[in-house]
Amino acid sequence: MSNANGHGPKRAILYARVSTEEQARSGYSLAQQIEALGAYAAREGFEVLEEVREPGQSGASLARPGMDRVRDLVQGGGVSVVLAQDRDRFAREPAYIYLLRQEFAEQGCSLRALNDRGDKSPEGELTDGILDQLAKFERAKIAERTRRGKLQKARQGKIVATHRPPFGFLYNAERDNYVVKADEMRVVNRIFSMVAEDVAINAVKKTFDREGVPTPGGAKFWSEVMVRKILKNDVYKAHSCSEIKALVFPDVAATLEKGKSYGVYWFGRRRVTQKHVVQDGVYRTKTKSTIRPQDEQIAVPTPDPGIPRELIDAAREAIKDNHRPRAANHRFWGLSGGLARCGLCGGRMQPDSKPVRNKHNHYYRCARYRKNGTAGCANYKSYAAPQIEARVWNYVRGLLTNPETLREDLERMIELIREEMRGDPGREAQAWLRKVNETDCKRSRYQDMAAEGLIAFGELRAKLASLEETRKIAERELAALKDQGERIEAMERDKEAVLTHYAALSPVMLDELGPEERHRLYRILKLKVTLRPDAPPEASYALTPDLAPLDPGEGALLETTP
Repeated sequence: MSNANGHGPKRAILYARVSTEEQARSGYSLAQQIEALGAYAAREGFEVLEEVREPGQSGASLARPGMDRVRDLVQGGGVSVVLAQDRDRFAREPAYIYLLRQEFAEQGCSLRALNDRGDKSPEGELTDGILDQLAKFERAKIAERTRRGKLQKARQGKIVATHRPPFGFLYNAERDNYVVKADEMRVVNRIFSMVAEDVAINAVKKTFDREGVPTPGGAKFWSEVMVRKILKNDVYKAHSCSEIKALVFPDVAATLEKGKSYGVYWFGRRRVTQKHVVQDGVYRTKTKSTIRPQDEQIAVPTPDPGIPRELIDAAREAIKDNHRPRAANHRFWGLSGGLARCGLCGGRMQPDSKPVRNKHNHYYRCARYRKNGTAGCANYKSYAAPQIEARVWNYVRGLLTNPETLREDLERMIELIREEMRGDPGREAQAWLRKVNETDCKRSRYQDMAAEGLIAFGELRAKLASLEETRKIAERELAALKDQGERIEAMERDKEAVLTHYAALSPVMLDELGPEERHRLYRILKLKVTLRPDAPPEASYALTPDLAPLDPGEGALLETTP
């Protein structure tokens, strides 16, 4: 295999990234980066192995498809260097650059940016590290100025424009408030009227789809989520001038016209937090959104949409007790949660129930067909849930009668997952622990320097804030590594539970297992059930590549018409 030690060809990966949607659409910045990198590689005598372009991706996380591709290529060996135009193209966090540098070094590969200022000496790395921290500090200042600017704008009674206004509105010329869009607002009025007359939200969706009513954002089909968002948005509800004055700041209240009605736009309604985690050796970002308390939101008056308030109140009253049911008729669905998949589109099979006289019949149906008909998927069949679940249980029950083969498959699955984890978890953990210790030492030194008057307290605050952010990243990565280890341990425990508990049960005791216990067993075995309209149901488990037809037994497939 070729390598980077001078005895094989020098191979380079060119990596270009842009973070904004505007850059991603134009592609100009990406092309410029690749052109500059290609010229540098040619001058230095590098053979370009691959050009990886990452449009519209933030450098605040390593959870990026393009970076995953780069890491896979480096892991395969034979790569001498990964080139980027600027250091922050790799990542915005200095700790992430450090992680990538250590990971690539294990494969004899280096990171190099065209704006590197130092060499590989300790002094050169210190120079680059200082520049990284300064760039991060500048970005933090820009983000804070942006946040405060939006907050000030909302306090002045102005809309903070996003990529699209609510359905039924347009932005005004200044993009600081709304203008009613009459044709869409008629649709909004119709939604409130239908729901106020006890028309179900799903029936509204189906009616609009059948009539071809344009959707918010130009989607192909309406959804219950779209309808529900409209019903709950206060921008459509008329408030009197006195009501609005009680919600907004005094300067804004003074501009309101007496006797006029207004809608309400709530700035800062949602609090969004992000957490960076490692799943299956890949960095991912988990986003959580919660509604802030009312007193933390800022009210901004908007134009009255002209929908009668009593109509809005009646519609909201009609859906106030609507809750998503735990499961149809409180039945436990043994193949729910993605265990059963459509053999045509790959989507999940969704539980469904239909009342027949004094009972309910239960089925699994393709979720995409159920939502959008044949435009979503051609799998129009309904599969009787009790019969399918019984056939799946017979399949799994047969696996438990051959424990040696089952042990081999489960051990192979665990070993493959171990191999998928990048690098050495122990070494990574030690590296992050060193990073935590380094931040603690630097914090102490900075505080001593401030006490001796060597640095100003403003500079001290900036340095301590930067160190705290680095420490948080290191702690997150340590937690992710711990989660990886716990996941393997849990899989080992699950394997032993299957082999020492389930496989040891007598046939009679196995059949007495409840649906929840069977579902847990299916999860451990990584069971996959495939349902096609033109073939018998099939199943596989763990990492077995072949699908096995399920024993017909007493099961029958119940067919519906498209």
